[in-house]
Amino acid sequence: MLESYAPILIYAAVVAGFAVANLVISDLLGRKRRAIGKDRPYESGMTPQGSARVRLSIHFYLVAVLFILFDVESIFLVPWAVSARSLAAAGAGGIVFAEVALFVGVLAVGLVYVWRKGGLEWDR
Repeated sequence: MLESYAPILIYAAVVAGFAVANLVISDLLGRKRRAIGKDRPYESGMTPQGSARVRLSIHFYLVAVLFILFDVESIFLVPWAVSARSLAAAGAGGIVFAEVALFVGVLAVGLVYVWRKGGLEWDR
């Protein structure tokens, strides 16, 4: 059984070795010049004002996580949309449509819940 995975393991070892070799060679042969302004933060050419450690509301992170959650879940609809016609021709269109409708329904319930709880309001 291990023989069938040997090419994949060899390829993974070659890729990892290549990545490590590139990092080591660039560290050994690369320039190590220190510039005066190299360690200063770059703010689009403007001098930075205030501290970089600004406290943000946890609400910002919650909205970001909710966006990623709903965005990734909506990506799962793309394969179904691409293969919907062939699934209908194969006779499984009704079952697959019901499953997708259930999936979208769960997403809608989750979105309504978050909306009612005020999770999508920016100015809290």
